[in-house]
This record gives sequence, C-alpha cells and structure tokens, in this order.
Amino acid sequence: MSIMKKTVFAALMLAAIPALAKGPKVPYDHKGVTAADIVKSPDVRWVTVDEIRESIKDMPPMTVSFDIDDTVLVSSQCFYYGRNKWSPNGYEYLHNQKFWDYVADGCDLSSIPKESAKKIIEMHQARGDQVVFITGRTPAKKHKDGTMDQLAKILERTFGVKNMKPISYTRDTPVAPYKYDKTAYIVKAQSKIHYGDSNDDVLAAREAGIRGIRVIRSAVSTNRPLPVNGGYGEEVVVDSSY
Repeated sequence: MSIMKKTVFAALMLAAIPALAKGPKVPYDHKGVTAADIVKSPDVRWVTVDEIRESIKDMPPMTVSFDIDDTVLVSSQCFYYGRNKWSPNGYEYLHNQKFWDYVADGCDLSSIPKESAKKIIEMHQARGDQVVFITGRTPAKKHKDGTMDQLAKILERTFGVKNMKPISYTRDTPVAPYKYDKTAYIVKAQSKIHYGDSNDDVLAAREAGIRGIRVIRSAVSTNRPLPVNGGYGEEVVVDSSY
C-alpha cells in the first residue's frame, strides 16, 4: 500500500471512531459528595486498612478468611437474574440447585471485584498471611468439596491470591454444635480474622472466638434489608462499600 493510500485509510478509520460527547470542563464550586462517600457516624468503630495492618504488625503470619458475595465481589446481578427466572415472587430460587449450577457456570465473570477487598487482600499477602474464602453459597451439583472450581480460579486471578485454597461452601447450613453456618469453617481454617458484610459473618467470627471485621454491603445489593454496620460494636472498614 502506498504512503498516500495508507494516509487516506488511516483518516477514514479515525473518522469511523465515534467521538465521546463532552463539553468544556467546568470546576466544581460546591463541596458536594460522590457516590462512594458515606457519612461516617462517630458511633461506629471505623478502621482503615493501614490501621488493621498496624494492629497486627507484631503477630506472625496468619490465616484470614473472607466471605464472597458483597464482601469481595458485587455479584447481585447473578442473584437478580436467578430470582427473576426461578422465583419472581420470593427467594425460593436460593434453594434451587438449577440456580446454583447457573451461578457456578461462569456467572461471576460478570461480578465486579471490590476495590476495598483488593486493598485488604494485598495488605495481608504482603505480611505473608494465607487468604481463604468461606461462602454461604451452594456449589454446583457436580462439585467435589476440597477441589478448585471456576469461582476459586476467578478469585485467584482477580485478587492475585497466593497459594489459593479451595472455597469452603457452607450451603447456608450450620454445623453442630455451632449456630452460624460459617463458624465451623472458620475454626477448621484456624482463621484469626474474618471479613464479611452480613450479620452472620460478624456473629460467626464472634462464635469462633476471633476478630470479625465488617465490610459494607453495596447499597445496590439485592440482599435486603441492608445490615446495620457496627450494630454489634464490631469494627467496620472505611470506604468498603465498593
């Protein structure tokens, strides 16, 4: 292709790219807030990632556990679809194996990783801590406990998890003698800190006798009602809704 033809071709390609609609930039003249801002009540025990790091600086490497939905992933789109398809008028879909098979078949490729989770996991891994995941989900019908499934691989890749362990699926069912579904798995993993968005995450950590730290559930989550962050006097991670 001649230089002239290459030039014409490049010009045509550029002309085919749609221009983004944007006007002149105007500086803000009021304080305002972004969607990520939250009013930090003085009644809540707020904690930053740096403060968590400082609080455990003299402790040896440990295992820390994370819930998945609304804690490390914004995955409500999977649940919203599931409800509309299998039980539009209620939550029966959560007890339908077809829904969980659908979720396990790559739905989390569209789940959004939370920036706050990335920072917390990076901090712990820099210390040499082992990260594990404990979820109330039900696995796919053909899943074998203790094996790496697609969700485990997504979490491993998304968060750069070192020495990734198979996910612990509680099936939202407590294991005796415990009252909360995640407690037995927290104890088995010998986790020293558990992060989660739900009341049961906080209470399971308390039942296991370890430190439970609340992560804020996104306001757009389909998991309603939204919990009261700090409602049990637990620490709450600052800016962890996204």
